[in-house]
Amino acid sequence: QVQLVESGGGLVQPGGSLRLSCAASGSSFSWYAMGWYRQAPEKQRELVAEISRGGITIYADSVKGRFTISRDNAENTVYLQMNSLKPEDMAVYYCRARSRDLSVVHWGQGTQVTVSS
Repeated sequence: QVQLVESGGGLVQPGGSLRLSCAASGSSFSWYAMGWYRQAPEKQRELVAEISRGGITIYADSVKGRFTISRDNAENTVYLQMNSLKPEDMAVYYCRARSRDLSVVHWGQGTQVTVSS
């Protein structure tokens, strides 16, 4: 069992930066692929970025070149560095841990990111 706790959300002006963190408790953090998802009001939850157990990363087209996902297996933490934030990035951001075959999936409770002047 893995518990995920996100932090680092908040209010930022357009063009600003935030770094989200997701701390995992429990065992076998390094076994999971870790991802960040987001959900804006009245929209479906969407993938933002994911990092595999081996460090391979994928990004949504909308965030490529602006966001960077990374993981620290020693600290059981995954990060999302968000630069050049836009109003359309505003959403609740969720951390997800998944097994390779998606038979095991864990979600965090989410952290709000607000981009506004």
